[in-house]
Amino acid sequence: MSATITKVAGPLVVASGMSDAKMFEVVKVSNEKLVGEVIELHGDEASIQVYEETSGIGPGEPVERTGLTLSVELAPGLLTSIYDGIQRPLELIEKEANSAFITRGIEVPGLSREAKWDFTPTVKVGDEVEGGSILGTVPETTLIEHKVMVPPTLSGTVEDIKSGSFTIEQTIAVIKDSDGKKHEICMLQKWPIRIPRPCKGKLIPREPLVTGMRVLDMLFPIARGGAGAIPGPFGAGKTVTQQSLAKYCNAQVIVYIGCGERGNEMTEVLTEFPHLEDPNTGEPLMKRTVLIANTSNMPVAAREASVYTGITIAEYYRDMGYDVALMADSTSRWAEAMREMSGRLEEMPGEEGYPAYLGSRTAGFYERAGIVDCIGGDNRKGSLSVIGAVSPPGGDFSEPVTQNTLRVTKVFWALDAKLAYKRHFPAINWLQSYTLYADNLEAWYSKEIAEDFPSNRERAQSILQDESKLEEIVRLVGMDALSPREQLTMEVARMIREDFLFQNGFDPVDAYSSLKKQYRLLKSIMTFMDSAEPIITQEDFDFRKLQELPVKEEIAKASFTPEDEVDEKFNALDETIRSQISALQS
Repeated sequence: MSATITKVAGPLVVASGMSDAKMFEVVKVSNEKLVGEVIELHGDEASIQVYEETSGIGPGEPVERTGLTLSVELAPGLLTSIYDGIQRPLELIEKEANSAFITRGIEVPGLSREAKWDFTPTVKVGDEVEGGSILGTVPETTLIEHKVMVPPTLSGTVEDIKSGSFTIEQTIAVIKDSDGKKHEICMLQKWPIRIPRPCKGKLIPREPLVTGMRVLDMLFPIARGGAGAIPGPFGAGKTVTQQSLAKYCNAQVIVYIGCGERGNEMTEVLTEFPHLEDPNTGEPLMKRTVLIANTSNMPVAAREASVYTGITIAEYYRDMGYDVALMADSTSRWAEAMREMSGRLEEMPGEEGYPAYLGSRTAGFYERAGIVDCIGGDNRKGSLSVIGAVSPPGGDFSEPVTQNTLRVTKVFWALDAKLAYKRHFPAINWLQSYTLYADNLEAWYSKEIAEDFPSNRERAQSILQDESKLEEIVRLVGMDALSPREQLTMEVARMIREDFLFQNGFDPVDAYSSLKKQYRLLKSIMTFMDSAEPIITQEDFDFRKLQELPVKEEIAKASFTPEDEVDEKFNALDETIRSQISALQS
């Protein structure tokens, strides 16, 4: 009996005659062959999530099974690509549709079958290999060398291996398994998006993912292989923060997912990224980036797939031994897609109408982050850092998506609409945000940057917390009611906020701050405090003299110091601070 449609409800299609279907099997719906995925089975009826517009489709039309689960194609050619939520290249769709708008039923491969890649083997005939072993390399871009690996489920002896120029479907090696069966290996692998790629085990993260943003690196660092969340209301700077992370963080490969974001925001990313320069190499940033664009006007079901498509591609590069960073903007739209599909399936709603499995799906996504021992037997390690933006309605952090995200991520960068309104960017609230990686990273900071790096960080946080307590008193009775010590705390807290935490993302020097420069800048502010403490306690000391010191303007401009002048400029600055403050001594 052939499968036919019995009901259509938006992106949900119900078909009968599907008794042999499997969960998450890909099907072609209607005569237009729209891509769909089985998400529920009842007897011979299957509920299908369709990844394209379903208007005009009705009962009685055919449904064709493929026997495959929704998978991504993994091979050279992924980098520099711009995909939709189910790995269809937007450029090819546009050519096929002959229009700037995506028309239905377009089938295009995720990777070019014609392009040839220069393959250089790293193993020889007779070598024993296992799942994940590197067979050879391909120069995918000038920045990233693609490592062609044995499929994770296969092991055996290399019977034949070739070098030269091949397409991704041509045989490059033959492996004979323990049963004597021969397997032809090409560069192309397929992997189901909902199943995490295997690894030997996860390691405890010990190194930071350096972002170049002072408020993140100094106060709330994320580890390489960590998971973080950036929740914030509309207009607080989630997308800009993630774009800055994608540009400046010290990951080798970037996967950027625009999940359900407004078309104009995604357009900005798509037009800007190809022109951005990688700060480390001067090459175009796209040479180490994969973009997945699934805007709010695209079919809602494909949003749900887009985050899995992105993280599977990210895991593939992690398995090669690279440090990968994935930006998901925004996971709230992903959760909304789940809520819509759950409502159409008539499932029991959970909190605020979200499905009861929201927590487990969110955890399943973020737990694919980590620093891992890669399979393949050569002791290589790879990391995948996941940073998800959350868009809570009205900036309410108590709503389910934010709360479920906070349960599984160890870094919380809380964006604040009030700071954004004051034009303080990045608008990350230093009293609400937190990191649980600080203890893991302390040893690295002490060894690589400076012994007192962790203690300076704790001191800066303590000063900012003291300021928030003193602000209440100042509002009630004014600044003059504070003791000299408290006035100094308020002054230093202002310097930390305005001269250290504020960062100009459009300035070529200030947009990125190295850890060394961050340390020296904060250290100079602490030098100001330590030098002033003995003087302010003097009898009849006029605190305004300290506030009017010329060196304060130098501290304010110090963040614009070029990286190659850091030592020289900051040594001179510290000397000036000490001499100007000691001159106030009566």
